Amino acid sequence: MALIVKCSLIAKHICKEVIELKNGKFSDRELERYSRQIMIEGFGENGQRKLANATVGIMGQGGLGSPVSIYLAVAGVGKLVIVDYQSPEISNLNRQILHWEEDVEKGISKVESAAWKMKKINSDIEIIPKKVKVTNENIEKVFAGVDIVVDCLDDFTPRYMLNDFCIKNRIPFVHAAVEGFHGQMTTIVPGETPCLRCLFPIPPPKKSTFPIIGVTAGAFGILEAAEVIKMLTGLGNPLKSKLLIGDLLYHFWETIEVCRASSCTVCGHL
Repeated sequence: MALIVKCSLIAKHICKEVIELKNGKFSDRELERYSRQIMIEGFGENGQRKLANATVGIMGQGGLGSPVSIYLAVAGVGKLVIVDYQSPEISNLNRQILHWEEDVEKGISKVESAAWKMKKINSDIEIIPKKVKVTNENIEKVFAGVDIVVDCLDDFTPRYMLNDFCIKNRIPFVHAAVEGFHGQMTTIVPGETPCLRCLFPIPPPKKSTFPIIGVTAGAFGILEAAEVIKMLTGLGNPLKSKLLIGDLLYHFWETIEVCRASSCTVCGHL
């Protein structure tokens, strides 16, 4: 009986909140679309508004970028800036779930392929596709106005460039890297946490091709999307000053505390 009463009180609270939302800026369709996450304790109207007002930059629309983009789109992030200069290939299709066989056949770009599907997933948000190879000269323009950036890359050279841009402009930065059945992830907040160069002062050797299965990219891409949502809404404990390492093959997971490097040439002065 006590459980029923408790559930009734929760339902009453939720209904009250939904009524209040109807008097706000959300449309009835948006209320219905996001109703399940609005119900989450601590999320509510404020959390949904924070997502709706946010702009997220996603660097890469491949194995990590696909699930990141999909789950941020369905969560209702108001503006997604998706960046990639490549076109999908048949060897990408085991993990890059936003791209299909017909996209490979047509030779369209990854951002064009992704943007079309994301608008079909959620037509109420804004998708800004940018087919461009990001350089030190254009990165400021590419990610102008973003609130947070997501690293969905597979190479440390552009990762360092993204890291340096975020540190310079005090923009939070979610990093992940995957290979085979394992991956790593951290959330970087300039001036508060270690940056990517603190953690990896010497880049790993670049591989022209590396092994990867789709479930690994999917798992870590979803975790990246969750970090973005937590950072934007203020919920939970993001992976700040922590490096998450995971192996899906043996279900080994470990979170390592990491510290800033005072000698870091990028963030040591902050």
